[in-house]
Amino acid sequence: MKKILCIDGGGIRGIIPGQVLVALEKKLQIKTGNSDARIAHYFDFFAGTSTGGILTCLLLCPDDKNPLMPKFTAQQAVDLYMKNGTDIFNASRWQKIIRSLMDEKYSSKPLEKILLKYFGNTKLSGLLKPCLITAYDIMERKTHFFAQHDYKRKGDGGDFYVRDVCRATSAAPTYFETALVQSISGVTYPLIDGGIFANDPALCSYSEVRNSKGLPTAINMFILSIGTEGENKSYHYNKAKKWGAIQWIKPVIDIMMSASAETTHYHLQKMFEAIGKPGNYIRIQPKSLGNAKPEMDDASPNNLNALKEVGIRTAENCNAELDSIVDILLEGEDKVEF
Repeated sequence: MKKILCIDGGGIRGIIPGQVLVALEKKLQIKTGNSDARIAHYFDFFAGTSTGGILTCLLLCPDDKNPLMPKFTAQQAVDLYMKNGTDIFNASRWQKIIRSLMDEKYSSKPLEKILLKYFGNTKLSGLLKPCLITAYDIMERKTHFFAQHDYKRKGDGGDFYVRDVCRATSAAPTYFETALVQSISGVTYPLIDGGIFANDPALCSYSEVRNSKGLPTAINMFILSIGTEGENKSYHYNKAKKWGAIQWIKPVIDIMMSASAETTHYHLQKMFEAIGKPGNYIRIQPKSLGNAKPEMDDASPNNLNALKEVGIRTAENCNAELDSIVDILLEGEDKVEF
């Protein structure tokens, strides 16, 4: 069975799926008796959008000294947010003054510096497993999928520095400026956050794996999809009916990202139910954000800790599901080849 891990976008709320993966990795280590067991060892294909794309790349980044081992544990992946979230979402005084009308909310420089620190010159083709990271090309007006396996087909034209992949998939409109990234072959692409069309990349991963060698069907595919939302922010009619173009910008982005994830979940449920294999698709996300704020950019120390608690609680509430997932993952590797 081909085992697929998909992680939603959601800004700083990436801490939530990150903590679920910390719990899953610990269970794998206990079950196997191997303290070096990593998430990357047990899934055959990965997909991520925005913050989920960053987590995906962290989980698959090879160690400099041992290229067959992941460089980061699941806990170290979460630590990127816990240790650097406040720096990433830190608006300058000038940005605070003009951000509502004329500029992105945050400078991309701190994020780029952190991505360089974590990934260095690692290339997409060097990640440990096939994966798909979403972005959107504003020049060509079409989706752009960063695929680890594209190097086989396109050479340097399908390869990028991982730091640039992460910068592109997380270039959320109004939060960060559009990313201008360059392939290893020298072609540039103006890209924004893939969350505008696939905040949950699970359906994208399904179609990608479905078209790999051997033409696997849903019967022999297992998808674990992890979300970042516990509740959707409400927009009340009496206020919304008076909004103009400027007031609608942030709500439209929020609604669009939530709606795309809901649509993906609906279709995958139906697809796996139709073949009598509903257990081959598992969606995990928090029932409630509790004391955490729903904003994608609230990286205050209190909210970072609150989001960590949500992630821990979500993993605890899904303890039985995680145990069953471990059993599936330990059935053995089933490589996805393109």
